[in-house]
Amino acid sequence: MNAISIAIKFIQDCGLFIYPSLLIMALGVSIAIERFIFLRRARSENRKLWEKVQPLLQGGQWKEVNSLASKSDAAIGKLVHNGLARMQSSRKRDDIDAAMEEGMMEIVPRLEKRTHYIATFANVITLVGLLGTIMGLIKAFTAVAQVNPAEKAELLSASISIAMNNTAVALMVAIPFLLIHAFLQARTAEIVDGLEAAKISFLNVVQRLAPEGSANRPATADSAGRPA
Repeated sequence: MNAISIAIKFIQDCGLFIYPSLLIMALGVSIAIERFIFLRRARSENRKLWEKVQPLLQGGQWKEVNSLASKSDAAIGKLVHNGLARMQSSRKRDDIDAAMEEGMMEIVPRLEKRTHYIATFANVITLVGLLGTIMGLIKAFTAVAQVNPAEKAELLSASISIAMNNTAVALMVAIPFLLIHAFLQARTAEIVDGLEAAKISFLNVVQRLAPEGSANRPATADSAGRPA
């Protein structure tokens, strides 16, 4: 008997409770794949955009930075665009920080979207497996009480097999789901930390090149009356 036949026999021995378990597993795997691809792309786009934006920021080329940030779908582009937009009315560090933090409040939920479902599915499938185990044991002892003594051992063995298989399936799915959830959370936290670091770097550059008060500072004139 090959591995595929063993797997099919194993699933068949789980009884009806294998179907909700398989559904939960399919949903969890789909979400995990989608979140992994999304976070990987977000991390790559943020890194690429920041590599283009950082030299322009250091040179004080605000228009070029704003053009790149506004055209990009990367999360870091949203932060930079919010910061530059606030600079039009105020150069205070706290005001710019507040505008960029508002952008963070929009970005972080998108990064964390649906990730928590994986941990929920891990808990739910464990409970479904436990329920299948209990129902299998109830079926076993109920059936044993109503059959001939010669058939009791065989029937009891088959019913207990169904009960144990449900528990095994639940644990084989729940344990990887918990590990995947931890991995995705760590990847999300890494991206958020990168955005926070970029925000601090942006604020430091703005404070150095465009200090507070410069936006509203009146133009001075030289001795000939021309604007300075």
